[in-house]
Amino acid sequence: MSVVNEKVSPISPQSQLSPELQLVGKAIEKEKAAITPGRRRRKIVSVFVKNGLGMLLKDSITRKLMGKSKRSRTEREHMHRIGVRLREAFEELGPTFIKLGQVLVTRQDLFPEEITLELEKLLDKVPPIEFAKLQYIIEQELPNGMDTFEWFEEDPLGSASLAQVYKAKVKDGPVVAVKVVRPTVEKLFETDIRVIKKMTGMLRKRLPPELSAAIDVNGLIDDYYSSAMDELDMVEESRKMVEMAQYRKSAEYVDVPEVHTATKNVLLMEFIDGWLIKDFPVDFFTFEERVKIMIDLVHLYVQQMLDGHYHADAHGSNIMICKHRKKAIVIDWGMTGRMDSVLAQTLMRIIMHIQLNQAEDVAEVNMELFTPTIYTDVVKLKDQLRALALRYVNAVQGSDRYNYGNLVLEATAIGLKNYCKVPNGLALWAKGFSATEGAARWICPEISYGEVVEAYEIPILKSMLSKRFDYRANASLLSESAKLITTFPRRAARIMENVAENKFRMNLQIQPDVTIRNTLNQITNRIALALVTFAIIIATGFMISSIPDGVFLGMQKTTIANIGLGTSIFLIIFTLWRLFRTRKHRSLF
Repeated sequence: MSVVNEKVSPISPQSQLSPELQLVGKAIEKEKAAITPGRRRRKIVSVFVKNGLGMLLKDSITRKLMGKSKRSRTEREHMHRIGVRLREAFEELGPTFIKLGQVLVTRQDLFPEEITLELEKLLDKVPPIEFAKLQYIIEQELPNGMDTFEWFEEDPLGSASLAQVYKAKVKDGPVVAVKVVRPTVEKLFETDIRVIKKMTGMLRKRLPPELSAAIDVNGLIDDYYSSAMDELDMVEESRKMVEMAQYRKSAEYVDVPEVHTATKNVLLMEFIDGWLIKDFPVDFFTFEERVKIMIDLVHLYVQQMLDGHYHADAHGSNIMICKHRKKAIVIDWGMTGRMDSVLAQTLMRIIMHIQLNQAEDVAEVNMELFTPTIYTDVVKLKDQLRALALRYVNAVQGSDRYNYGNLVLEATAIGLKNYCKVPNGLALWAKGFSATEGAARWICPEISYGEVVEAYEIPILKSMLSKRFDYRANASLLSESAKLITTFPRRAARIMENVAENKFRMNLQIQPDVTIRNTLNQITNRIALALVTFAIIIATGFMISSIPDGVFLGMQKTTIANIGLGTSIFLIIFTLWRLFRTRKHRSLF
């Protein structure tokens, strides 16, 4: 596999470019300069208003949107209309929001099904931009520019919101696929994220305390931004592809493209001559070959996960069947991530317990994923997780409803419904698991996906045990144990001396929960407001009674009384409105 450029190649001086490309470069810089927070904010607001989405900023709509309570048919239809408008707005706003919509699809634990089903229709295929702009990037980043290629087809193989892909032949080299990032998309992402963070801040204030304690909105946006930036970095994507090549020995029928060259915005990789996985002719493979591809695809995903990786977008449009090698090739490694190997092992333990009908153990292991808040009823949470596990026992793992990715999404929804904090990466992992299940079903619908996962239990167990008993883990355990043993006599002696001399003291500091602190602040503010109102009434009365000639600062007694009374009535009404508003918010949940 060719060496990947660690840094972007030096930018070619403008003087080395043709006059036409110099003009293109100036046009690109002008487009970037036009992308400012103020303009994007106005654009986003205008698109939302045009699509009738201004109501999302209303408290009642926001809570119904984020809530998971049962809805009437009218409410479901209303949510569907919101989903349609949201999809249309995201498509109009461009790459940042298209990718955001694709991430929100995975959060079926947060948003109604009517919303997520509509967002699944978001089109990431957009009209291609003129080739000259991408040629400018190639000239800038490849050492030899367009002279790198013997020939280059200017009509793109594919055009997405982030990049376009072309077919070309390297001089004295192979035919390659050339992936080029659109020139203004990174500036657009960075600008839009700043605006989105402010919008999510407004959204967070409209959530009830229980849900706000469970959902880390800022964390969701940070994870999304980090993932998006990785997708825009072709060096990072090439690294992932090189890293995944280590699984070639264990996954004979699944592969990744060869990487030839990568810079920040340009990636040259092996051109795959074949079909998308959902379009290949069935008679191209024998049944045995299709079974082998399916098994390798499933086992590859599971093993990657156990090693701390996941591919969140391994659906049929990102997997091709190579005509020449007769293998399934995963061609897009943009939307990937890392996960804690302990978390991955926890997910595998859940699957194993379900296979043995150990619902109680499933509930206990699930509790390791969730962090209860002060609003969580742990007994109720475990009962719901236990009931969920029983639904999946002996279920056929070959449908949209019963697959392990959907199991994790349902468990996550239960956790949020009971106001638990849930790791943000779980939803993307679940999306990847479900996408892999769908791809495997396209290849070989005759075999149950769940049975293939279950058949991999021995390697799963070996992987889990090897990490638990790895020499690094043992070294850490040995070091901590040695420290405990060698320092125990000294620590015990110090404790006994303090007890004997009556010097034993314990410092206890209570750190209240953020929600409790906010609630106490609200109560304090309202009491202070009530005292201010009372003080105004009393002060007004004293002022009126102490004015000797009935005039103070040019105002009569009746005028002063009316001002004091009006101010007091306004403050009283404001306090009552705030109390009513708080009670209304809580009643929605």
